Amino acid sequence: MTARGHVPDGPWPPRAMDAWVPHRGPLSLLDAVEHSDEHGIEARVRVPVDGVFGGDDGVPAWVGIEYMAQAVAAWSGARARAAGGSPKVGYLLGSRRYEAAVPVFPVGADLRVLAQCELMGDNGLGMFDCRIEHGGRVLASGRLSVYEPPADSKQAAPSGAPRE
Repeated sequence: MTARGHVPDGPWPPRAMDAWVPHRGPLSLLDAVEHSDEHGIEARVRVPVDGVFGGDDGVPAWVGIEYMAQAVAAWSGARARAAGGSPKVGYLLGSRRYEAAVPVFPVGADLRVLAQCELMGDNGLGMFDCRIEHGGRVLASGRLSVYEPPADSKQAAPSGAPRE
């Protein structure tokens, strides 16, 4: 259902990634999940010609942090689905040592986005080691710090973060 209560025509979910992440519309950047388990996830992104972040040459490499964050969100969504739930909103708290070997991800490139869970606390704080590959070459890497409010928690969102 949409926000106005209308059921959209066509397959459900309307976009394949809707079952994995809470992101919708043009800001849902991943195209597919190739593999997910309790330790990590492999997702795919085909760099679009006309995406929100696209330029003449492709997508700026700094968008890689968001590709990684959405892969982490998909990993969390997979865990929620396995428990009978649905994807929930989480928060990217920061990144460390993000390094890109290229200034842009070229249009049409089929990127492999990998996120490995290094730590996930009962309090919802997590750390992920991530990388983006294309053709067997690492194009970007970094570590993400995230927060997902525990399902049974009444904890508030981090200060200044939007509320659900």
